[in-house]
Amino acid sequence: MLDDPRTVRITGDDTAAVFRRAADADADSDPGARPGRPVPEAYVWCNLTSGDGTRALWLLLLPFMVVNLAHWMRPAAPGRVRTVRLYGLLVRLAGLTLTVLLVAAACEVALDLAAWQCAGTRACARRHSWLGFLSPADGGWWSAPGRRLALAALVPGALTGLLWYLSHRTWSAYESQQPLSHGPGPDVESGRTPLGRPGFWYGRRLVARLRAAHTAAGLLTVAAAVATPAARFDRRPGGSAALDTLGWLLLAALAAVAAAVVAVVCRRGRSEHRLDRELDHHLVRRLPLGALLLLMLAAAYAGWSRPGWESAGRLPGDATFGGLALAQGLLVVVLAGVAHSLHRTARTSAAAEDAPARPRTALRGLGGPAVAVLACALGAVMSGGVAQRVADWLDGTGTSIPGPPVLLTWQASAIPLVLVVLLALCGRLAARTWRLARTLRVTVEQDHPGEPADPQRTRRIARTRAMATLTDDGPLVVGVTSAATLLLGAAALVGALGTGDTPARAAEGAFAVVEGAAETAQALGSWLVGLGFLLFVTWGRRAYKDASARRTIGILWDVGTFWPRAAHPFAPPCYAERAVPDLTWRMATWTEATGGRLVLSGHSQGSVLAAAAAWQLTPAVRGRVALLTYGSPLERLYGRWFPAHFGPAALSALHRDVDCWRNLYRLTDPIGGPVRLPGDCGPAVDRDPLKDPLAYGRTGRHPLPAPILGHSDYQADPAFAEERQRLLARLHPDLPGPRHRDGHPAEPDCAPQGSSGRSSA
Repeated sequence: MLDDPRTVRITGDDTAAVFRRAADADADSDPGARPGRPVPEAYVWCNLTSGDGTRALWLLLLPFMVVNLAHWMRPAAPGRVRTVRLYGLLVRLAGLTLTVLLVAAACEVALDLAAWQCAGTRACARRHSWLGFLSPADGGWWSAPGRRLALAALVPGALTGLLWYLSHRTWSAYESQQPLSHGPGPDVESGRTPLGRPGFWYGRRLVARLRAAHTAAGLLTVAAAVATPAARFDRRPGGSAALDTLGWLLLAALAAVAAAVVAVVCRRGRSEHRLDRELDHHLVRRLPLGALLLLMLAAAYAGWSRPGWESAGRLPGDATFGGLALAQGLLVVVLAGVAHSLHRTARTSAAAEDAPARPRTALRGLGGPAVAVLACALGAVMSGGVAQRVADWLDGTGTSIPGPPVLLTWQASAIPLVLVVLLALCGRLAARTWRLARTLRVTVEQDHPGEPADPQRTRRIARTRAMATLTDDGPLVVGVTSAATLLLGAAALVGALGTGDTPARAAEGAFAVVEGAAETAQALGSWLVGLGFLLFVTWGRRAYKDASARRTIGILWDVGTFWPRAAHPFAPPCYAERAVPDLTWRMATWTEATGGRLVLSGHSQGSVLAAAAAWQLTPAVRGRVALLTYGSPLERLYGRWFPAHFGPAALSALHRDVDCWRNLYRLTDPIGGPVRLPGDCGPAVDRDPLKDPLAYGRTGRHPLPAPILGHSDYQADPAFAEERQRLLARLHPDLPGPRHRDGHPAEPDCAPQGSSGRSSA
């Protein structure tokens, strides 16, 4: 980034820091030695998304991260405050169901498959000697069904504790970073973008409250899984009246605390208009402790001696997973209705204001509900994959134990059908890309007139340009996948609850085609779920040991973890809650101390951080800043998927508030693109697409074939230095210089880069 091997850290730590060239370390104290020359600085933040081996555990949190994204994808709808709050509430409830689903899957594996079914079956327990002390044939103290369940509850309880630990650890490191404390400026009060509000990047209170609620929900799920079978046995005729009463009281207490958990999740989400430094200490501590106490009571209740109690069949998993699937489907449908209403309001408002350009909102405002469906599908696949693999491991023959709930088998059987739909869509996109590449060959040749034709070179450039456009088809892929998943998931739920049997057995006696299709779908689904689970474990193990693999995960996490944890506290941490205050503090304190001017440049995700940091500055400081973005997804990704925060109104306001802004992009870049500001602002910000490659054939300046750069090495293009120099020259000359005796101003060039750029070097 600094184009110099000798660098020094000016401020920061091993996680994120600001660097300068060693020769510029004392530029602020001795500016006379560099009159008229800008001093470049580099903000390196790659360790926020790819650090030590614990980052591999973030793969467990993938469904939580995806549902948290859905929270921020709502359409912009000025004046619809209650509807916006309802949207956030629905996403938070969907996130709560995902926590319960993950813990319920752990209960299915540990309590149902291992402790209830396998340990309770003589043949299965004999094959797995480590379960021998739990077998009724052994006759030991732990062989009672309730005690087996109580002991197995340690597994899902430990999983819940691990999620709490990861969330608390990252909460202390990320959400506790305080941004600049200043009153909201005019742009904040007008509501052009919430990212400029003082409390937007400080979600400490909300995450702590949600963490307590989700931890309690996980512990209550385990407690219910332990206590419910014992309570059902106590209700039988001739059972113990005292134990029956205790069972009812325990279940009532579980229901009461569960209602309290839902009430906490339903409370108003975030306080963005101010820095909310308060913490709900009593709630954060007492709610999880109360749930833990109920879990201990449930274990004691289930472990009480009950002569004649034997484990048979399955635990009531179908009702649990079916209820969760139904709740998630209803939440998504209502969320889609709310999102459609908000989008319609946004379009009506834009038409009434005669806006020159309307937002290119993905899926007509339904991006959030579509992504929420994918989050629920990921949770179901992870749950079904774990249960299916453990069942196959415990019972290789498939005859000694009943196996996982029927619903999980139906859901796995739907996966091949979803893949068929995806393959058809990918085939259509591939054919369209091939046709577009053929069409672009003429354009490529016209871009290089007078040069000798090179058909192979032309085809490669045209193919790269055509493939770069696939990013714009992302909404189509997400929409089709989500729709197919929702419809097939509903069919799986109806089939499981209606037949009570697996698809293959339910189709017995039907037409041969139907029976064969059911058997094939079930076999393929089981195989695909198992393969997905193995790939997931393999990737996590590799990421734990390999730093380069962790960086790959970090790059994939760039978009997902940019946003605060407003919907799910167990999602990977929001690195922007550290990076944005870092940049804001650096720019604000430097300009206050020196009175100097800034060119803030950012590549890829760094351009998003640059925009977010600029919005957090006071109007006076923001007026001293020029913005240079390149390879930027500000409009192409963020503007389309997060219109309430990066829509045309917000980006136009940013353009008016900073001194000047220029954006560079290439047609071969699959991530970056033009900002597309409406009216005369567009050409003022977007430069014409850069040439890529820099030379079509061999030239005196490029004797060897120039590479196609795509998303990387924007600084290698002469246009970068040209635009940066123009920005330095266009900064208002009447701004005061730094307060030094010799009067020479310093003009640093802070350059936050994406973690996929050279900042990780």
